[in-house]
Amino acid sequence: MTTATQRSHKHLQLDSTKIRRAQKALHVKMETEAIERALDFAIAEHEKNRLVLQATVRFIKSGIEIKDAY
Repeated sequence: MTTATQRSHKHLQLDSTKIRRAQKALHVKMETEAIERALDFAIAEHEKNRLVLQATVRFIKSGIEIKDAY
Protein backbone atom coordinates (compact mmCIF):
# COMPACT_ATOMS: atom_id res chain seq x y z
CA MET A 1 0.00 0.00 0.00
CA THR A 2 1.02 3.59 -0.43
CA THR A 3 2.43 5.63 2.40
CA ALA A 4 0.97 8.98 3.30
CA THR A 5 3.07 11.91 2.20
CA GLN A 6 1.01 14.45 4.08
CA ARG A 7 -1.19 13.89 7.10
CA SER A 8 -3.95 16.09 8.40
CA HIS A 9 -5.96 15.98 11.58
CA LYS A 10 -9.61 15.11 11.09
CA HIS A 11 -12.27 14.92 13.73
CA LEU A 12 -14.70 12.22 12.71
CA GLN A 13 -17.48 10.41 14.46
CA LEU A 14 -17.01 6.75 13.54
CA ASP A 15 -18.66 3.55 14.67
CA SER A 16 -16.26 2.07 17.26
CA THR A 17 -17.59 -1.45 16.60
CA LYS A 18 -16.67 -1.15 12.93
CA ILE A 19 -13.21 0.11 13.84
CA ARG A 20 -12.64 -2.82 16.21
CA ARG A 21 -13.84 -5.25 13.53
CA ALA A 22 -11.51 -3.63 10.99
CA GLN A 23 -8.60 -3.87 13.44
CA LYS A 24 -9.29 -7.56 13.93
CA ALA A 25 -9.75 -8.26 10.22
CA LEU A 26 -6.60 -6.36 9.27
CA HIS A 27 -4.56 -7.68 12.23
CA VAL A 28 -3.55 -4.24 13.49
CA LYS A 29 -3.52 -2.72 16.98
CA MET A 30 -3.92 0.98 16.24
CA GLU A 31 -7.21 2.51 15.12
CA THR A 32 -5.45 4.89 12.74
CA GLU A 33 -3.68 2.04 10.99
CA ALA A 34 -6.94 0.12 10.63
CA ILE A 35 -8.65 3.13 9.08
CA GLU A 36 -5.72 3.86 6.75
CA ARG A 37 -5.56 0.25 5.59
CA ALA A 38 -9.32 0.18 5.05
CA LEU A 39 -9.05 3.34 2.95
CA ASP A 40 -6.15 1.83 0.97
CA PHE A 41 -8.26 -1.28 0.41
CA ALA A 42 -11.21 0.80 -0.86
CA ILE A 43 -8.95 2.74 -3.23
CA ALA A 44 -7.34 -0.48 -4.55
CA GLU A 45 -10.76 -2.08 -5.06
CA HIS A 46 -11.94 0.95 -7.00
CA GLU A 47 -8.84 0.79 -9.22
CA LYS A 48 -9.34 -2.95 -9.86
CA ASN A 49 -12.99 -2.38 -10.75
CA ARG A 50 -12.01 0.43 -13.12
CA LEU A 51 -9.48 -1.80 -14.89
CA VAL A 52 -11.95 -4.70 -15.14
CA LEU A 53 -14.55 -2.40 -16.65
CA GLN A 54 -12.01 -1.11 -19.17
CA ALA A 55 -11.06 -4.66 -20.16
CA THR A 56 -14.72 -5.67 -20.45
CA VAL A 57 -15.50 -2.71 -22.71
CA ARG A 58 -12.48 -3.53 -24.91
CA PHE A 59 -13.57 -7.19 -25.07
CA ILE A 60 -17.14 -6.31 -26.06
CA LYS A 61 -15.97 -3.82 -28.68
CA SER A 62 -13.60 -6.40 -30.18
CA GLY A 63 -16.59 -8.29 -31.61
CA ILE A 64 -15.51 -11.70 -30.38
CA GLU A 65 -18.39 -14.16 -30.22
CA ILE A 66 -18.64 -16.58 -27.34
CA LYS A 67 -20.55 -19.75 -28.12
CA ASP A 68 -21.85 -22.14 -25.52
CA ALA A 69 -19.93 -25.44 -25.80
CA TYR A 70 -22.83 -27.45 -24.48
